[in-house]
Amino acid sequence: MVETTGKQKGGPVSDEALQWPFTAARLAMDACFWWLERASPEQNDSSLPWTTPNSVALELATMRLRDCSRTRSGQPALVCAPYALHRALIADFAPGHSVVQSLQSGGIDRVYLTDWRSATPDMRYLSIDSYLSDLNLAIDEIGAPVDLIGLCQGGWLSLLYAARFPTKVRRLVLAGAPVDLAIDSELSRLARNAPELVYEHLVARGGGNVSGEEMLLFWSKAPSREDIAAALQKDLTDEEGGALLARFAHWNSETLNLPGRYYLEIVNWIFRENRIAAGSFTALGRAVDLKNVRAPLFLLAGLDDDVVPASQALATANLVGTPPAFIAAASEPSDHLGLFMGARTHAHAWPRIAEWLLDDLSGVLARSA
Repeated sequence: MVETTGKQKGGPVSDEALQWPFTAARLAMDACFWWLERASPEQNDSSLPWTTPNSVALELATMRLRDCSRTRSGQPALVCAPYALHRALIADFAPGHSVVQSLQSGGIDRVYLTDWRSATPDMRYLSIDSYLSDLNLAIDEIGAPVDLIGLCQGGWLSLLYAARFPTKVRRLVLAGAPVDLAIDSELSRLARNAPELVYEHLVARGGGNVSGEEMLLFWSKAPSREDIAAALQKDLTDEEGGALLARFAHWNSETLNLPGRYYLEIVNWIFRENRIAAGSFTALGRAVDLKNVRAPLFLLAGLDDDVVPASQALATANLVGTPPAFIAAASEPSDHLGLFMGARTHAHAWPRIAEWLLDDLSGVLARSA
């Protein structure tokens, strides 16, 4: 049985396909910007410092594998950050707002993070397979099996990986992860209804990549103080709040490019054709069967998430082969960004996830026998 907490809220959502740019702009403010990515080749070397001390364990074409570990022994956890408009600092934003920090505070001493690179012109032909391949290299470097923690778009990538290499994933956490796009959301509706030419035009304008900088300037709307307060789940009126506002504004302005081929595969194969949930996705030469995922699974959803509604985030439980007794879930009063950055989420959900990762689950096994 899937264990959940909290109540889900719902309501009518407008469907204005002909005004897709305005819908896209508002959704982007809520955090995902999955279709608009950019940044210069050196953008990963931001002036914003990481919250958690780390070193680069591996340099790959698609990422820097960051090692945030406090010890060389113990079960490793790899946080798969979303490869979207913003840097992987989304997973290590600030004290009290960091997935990496919350895992460490919960007793997970070996934590790694995928720090995705902004696409350069020579990366324009990289595909989803390219990213799965490098994720596989990173996990081999760490030492399988790992506990894999996928955030947003890092979630569907992690799920594909766990289905393709089931013996290399001990446990799987998916936070705000879009998988079954047949379950309605503004984001999935936008992807289906916007003309395909729109996406191809974005790639062509970027010289084969999708330029987040151009799109961010085009929309020219910054998140309000209220938007940021909701994402961070914090009163920002004091001195500490002012520092967080400035840090968020800096982070929000640093964007990443996506390779054009990778971007169009996401749009068409995942969001428009729903291949992962439909069982028709091929990864690294093999058809992906989500029933091959039998590792214990934890799903985290936001009740106020417009990007990946809770019903969509939690529906993944019905697609995998994990026995129901080994599936846990939490629904938090949070928007999309708040799942990764929110103070309340880090006070409640992420400590629970860390505890679940450390649990030997023998009691669950005994109860399910």
